[in-house]
Amino acid sequence: METLLLNTAKTDMGYCASCDLLPGWIVAYTGDFSGFEAYVKESLDFYVECAKEDNEAYPAILDTEYRLMYKFDIQSLLCHYQKIFSFSALQFITGVNQRQLWHYAAGRSKPRKQQAEKIVNRLNSLGKELISLSC
Repeated sequence: METLLLNTAKTDMGYCASCDLLPGWIVAYTGDFSGFEAYVKESLDFYVECAKEDNEAYPAILDTEYRLMYKFDIQSLLCHYQKIFSFSALQFITGVNQRQLWHYAAGRSKPRKQQAEKIVNRLNSLGKELISLSC
C-alpha cells in the first residue's frame, strides 16, 4: 500500500492541508481532526472524479488503495498535542524544555532542524510504544 503525504497545519479553528503531488489542491476544515480526516478523503475522491470527467491526468496513486500520512510542522504538531498532553508532559516525552515548547507552539520561535527532528522522533517513539502495548 502506498502513502500519500499531506502537508498539514493546525489552524485556529481546525486544520488545513496540501499535497505536493496535487498542485493547487488545498483543503481547509473547521472542526476536530477526525472530521478533518473524513473531509480530506471526500475532497480527494472529488478531485479524482473531476479529473476523470475533464479527461485530465492525476497521480496514479489515487486509483489504488493508499493511506494518508499527515506531516505537521512543529508549531502545528505541538498545538495538536497540547490538547492531549500538558507542556510539562511534552517536556518529559521530548526532552525539550516546556518553556521552549511553548515558544514553538505559539510561533514565537522555530526549532532548528535537529531540535524539530528530536521532537518528532520522540513523539513517534511514544506512539510506537503505545501501539505495542496489549490489554
